[in-house]
Amino acid sequence: MWVSLVLATLLLTSCGDYNKIVKSTDYEFKYKKAVEYYDDGEYVRAGTLFRELVNIYRGTSRADKIYYYYAKCMIGQKDYLMAGHYFKSLVKEFPMSEYSEESQFMIGYCSYLMSPKARLDQQVTLEAIDALQLYINLYPYSDRVAEANRLIDELTEKLTYKSFLNAKLYYDFEIYKAAVVALNNSLEKFPDSKYREELKYMLLKSKYLLAYKSVVDKQEERYSNALDEYFSFIDEYPESKYRKEVDKFYEKASEVLNYKEQETNIN
Repeated sequence: MWVSLVLATLLLTSCGDYNKIVKSTDYEFKYKKAVEYYDDGEYVRAGTLFRELVNIYRGTSRADKIYYYYAKCMIGQKDYLMAGHYFKSLVKEFPMSEYSEESQFMIGYCSYLMSPKARLDQQVTLEAIDALQLYINLYPYSDRVAEANRLIDELTEKLTYKSFLNAKLYYDFEIYKAAVVALNNSLEKFPDSKYREELKYMLLKSKYLLAYKSVVDKQEERYSNALDEYFSFIDEYPESKYRKEVDKFYEKASEVLNYKEQETNIN
C-alpha cells in the first residue's frame, strides 16, 4: 500500500513537471528536456515537445537536428508514415546536413517497415526498394549499404511471392488463358524465382488444359504450344517431381497431333 502511494505520488509529480515543460516559453530549456526524454526512450513526450520546436526553430541552424529528433520519435511511436515524411523534409531542405545520409536511408527503412503482407497491394514495397536503391547509389561506400541490399532482397522476395500468388490464382480457378499470361509474366519478371519450377509446371499444365478444353479449330496450335512448353520444362528440370505427370501431357498431346508418327516419317 505504501509503495503504491509513493509510485502514484512520483507519477503525479512527473506529470506535473512535464506539463510545466509543455507550457514553458523557454525554448532552450524545452529543447534540452526533449532530448532528455528522447534519450530515456519516452518518445511520446519527446515527440510532443519536438513537434512544437519544429516551428520555433524553423530557419535556424538547429532546424535539421529538430527534424531528425522528431522523425526518430515518430519511429519510436511506430508512426512510420510521419517519420518518413520528416526524413524526406530533412533531406530536401537540408541536403548538406550531418543527418542527411542517415535520413536518406531512413526514408527507405520507414517504407520497409510499412510494407504489407505479400497478398496485399505492394506499392509501398516498391517505394521502399526505390528509396533504398537511391541511398545505395548516393552513398555506395556507406556502412549501411549491406543492410540496404539485405532489405532490398527481402522486399524483392515479397514481390516475387506476390507475383507467384497472383499467377497461381488464375491457375487455381482454372482460368487457363489468363493463367498462361500471368505465369509467363511472373517468370519473365522474376527469372530467378525460387518458385520457378512450380511456375513452369503450372504454365505447362495450363497450356495443355487450355488446348484440351479448346474448340477443335484451336486445338492443334495450342497442343503444339503445350509440347514446346513440355520440352522447355524437361530440359530445365529433367528430374522434376512433376516428371511423370508432364510426360502424360506429352503422350496425350503427341497422340492428338500425331507427333510421334510425324517424327518417325522425318527420320
